[in-house]
Amino acid sequence: MVKHNLRVLSGIQPSGSLHIGNYFGMMSRMIHYQKNNELFCFIANYHALTSLPSSEELSINTFNAACDFLSLGLDPEKSTFWIQSDVPEVTELTWILSSQVNLGLMDRSTSYKDKIAKGLKSNMGLYSYPVLMAADILLFDSEIVPVGKDQKQHLEITRDIANRFNNSFGDIFKIPEPDIEKENQLIPGIDGKKMSKSYNNTIPIFDSDNKIRKKIMKIITDTADINSPKNIDNPLFIVYSLFLDDEGKKTLKERYNEPGLRYGDLKQELFERVMDYFAPFREKRSELISKPDFVYDVLEEGARKARLIANNVLDRVRSASGINYKL
Repeated sequence: MVKHNLRVLSGIQPSGSLHIGNYFGMMSRMIHYQKNNELFCFIANYHALTSLPSSEELSINTFNAACDFLSLGLDPEKSTFWIQSDVPEVTELTWILSSQVNLGLMDRSTSYKDKIAKGLKSNMGLYSYPVLMAADILLFDSEIVPVGKDQKQHLEITRDIANRFNNSFGDIFKIPEPDIEKENQLIPGIDGKKMSKSYNNTIPIFDSDNKIRKKIMKIITDTADINSPKNIDNPLFIVYSLFLDDEGKKTLKERYNEPGLRYGDLKQELFERVMDYFAPFREKRSELISKPDFVYDVLEEGARKARLIANNVLDRVRSASGINYKL
């Protein structure tokens, strides 16, 4: 559990329609952090370039992602919220850090190999992704970084880079700590794999009712007889449980052990719970989409606040590394 009054940083790529795995895996935690901590949160559009989307797609996705965050409860009065490319200091720090990173550290990154295996085209941005991520984190004196179980290595690389730099130039960077959620570490998609856009197995939040229902009805289940106990270790049980308190989870487990449970009925119940849960967020998002100037103003102010911190950190880095040449 994160202690209070710490600087927490997280970002998300604008890679398309937001899904419940994003929400329960990261975004709901962001909303919680802003209550008792100093939350820094950004849309990572530089990172999105590594997958080579069309320029129009990237632009639209970036704006939509900002609306998603704001509609789901991110409060710009209680946090610092910006678009990555609106704080250009991150690219300068990336270059400075790159000069301290050896190829062996990059070669140990599993994310590059995983993405190539999934069919993404190889490029230097994809290969050096961990350095840009390190710059994202270190540029703001981040103390806590929420990560999923599958992202832990990214933060380990960031800590390695920061320690190497500090060993060479003094105590310049704060060394961030991970916050790995014990529950909801890997939220399954409709096929049982980790819910991810790359697997096309997500349950979207802001799509049409019909599209969301179709996705939920496709959640994979076993072939147990209707009068037989059902296995709770399946995607339907896990996803349904996200919308239940402890007592509700207990009741659902009991229903799985009783005869007569129909998966189709359970999926319909889940659809109704999803729609009820996200109804106010969906309404708020529709309002934000219709007011782009308001969203742009929020992002501009967030970038201004972020750059104040970024420039202070970068001044330390420039002086320590010799980039500041004026004596």
